[in-house]
Amino acid sequence: MKVARFVRRSRIGAPAEEVFRWHAEPGAFQRLTPPWEPVEVLDEGGGLRNGAEVVLRVRLGPFPVRWVSRLSDCIPGRGFRDTQIRGPFALWRHTHLIEPAGGSASWLEDRIEYALPFGFLGRWLGGFFVRRKLDRLFEYRHRMTASAFSSPL
Repeated sequence: MKVARFVRRSRIGAPAEEVFRWHAEPGAFQRLTPPWEPVEVLDEGGGLRNGAEVVLRVRLGPFPVRWVSRLSDCIPGRGFRDTQIRGPFALWRHTHLIEPAGGSASWLEDRIEYALPFGFLGRWLGGFFVRRKLDRLFEYRHRMTASAFSSPL
């Protein structure tokens, strides 16, 4: 299985603890889901805690797919990991890191390791599409997070 990696890192104008708390609030996933993404949250898993399972319904073209992720490595104020246990990828491991950046700022970093199903054929047919989709999705998520902490002029 060939594993691809994706990283997005942004400076956020708030302390790491506040950024983590914002991600832990009920409805955070919906706030971070772009309006163009056909994603339905079926179960939020009861919060950011080790062992919680998040259940989504995503669409791959006309087909609904159930995506189940298990949370682990939850460190309050610093981050967590979600790992797909059922879903559209052969492998999906998403690490959410929030690190102090001095003063009242922090770094938000999303690290994803993923593999597409169907081996070479999956990479050939979907590799570019998935990478472009991740770029767009995480640009949106980081912008939404930053705007939640920016003060109006």
